[in-house]
Amino acid sequence: MTLNNATMANYAFLKDMYRDPYFPNDLVKQGEAILVDVCLALERNPPADLAGLYALTHAATERFNDLQEAFEERGSEIETAAREAIAQDFDAIAKAYGFAEADVEELMAPRDW
Repeated sequence: MTLNNATMANYAFLKDMYRDPYFPNDLVKQGEAILVDVCLALERNPPADLAGLYALTHAATERFNDLQEAFEERGSEIETAAREAIAQDFDAIAKAYGFAEADVEELMAPRDW
């Protein structure tokens, strides 16, 4: 499905993870799908406030938590570089959809990586 937001439609999700062979591309692609799903949810039903945005990003973060085991099974993990890439993308998403005041740490508060 195509994103309607021009900024995010042309955005390179998790680009630093794709560039690093430490991260299996098929698993990074699953992470990218999680982030695209957040964008699609924001386009389908835009939240009225930060609490609504955080609910969407927290659910996405839980999906990343579930993906962590698959990374570990492949000799990788969601570690510093991955955290930074995911945080950067959550921040870009928040800004692109009008939530410039969103706190990056709160966007992914339930992370266990």
